Amino acid sequence: MSTRWYPIYQKGNPQLRIFLPNFWMKLVAPDFRQPESVVQFHCSMEMTKTDIQNYLTKIYNIDIVKVRTRIALGRFVKEPQRQYIMKLDDVKVAYVTLPKDQKFTFPDLFPKDKKNTTIKDGEKSLEDMKNSFKNYLDRNKERPGMPNWYTI
Repeated sequence: MSTRWYPIYQKGNPQLRIFLPNFWMKLVAPDFRQPESVVQFHCSMEMTKTDIQNYLTKIYNIDIVKVRTRIALGRFVKEPQRQYIMKLDDVKVAYVTLPKDQKFTFPDLFPKDKKNTTIKDGEKSLEDMKNSFKNYLDRNKERPGMPNWYTI
């Protein structure tokens, strides 16, 4: 299914056409605890269960046992300055069940050991910046009337 309009005939040879669907799917972390063989996706509202199954099997070569879908209603948001209520878009959520021998674990995008090393590097650079600013203030102590952009 596609909402794009393609011309029936194009001038010139060969007739090269690519028909791309307007479908999209996004892997999301589960809202609540699920079995390891269930994967959660957000997908376009036009996709049916068979579209989701064909999409995953044809493109990603995934064996699928069952597909369940539900429509999650968008929440209402009140704008404090403008005094009106806005509704966010609805999302179709697909729960794809894999065979029992296949298990899917959501990847850990921010492991804790890497966070600690980046914090240490950040603290080190912060200390260097503090020391350089302190040196700058010590150098320019006796020149109170000079602007800070003027240096010798």
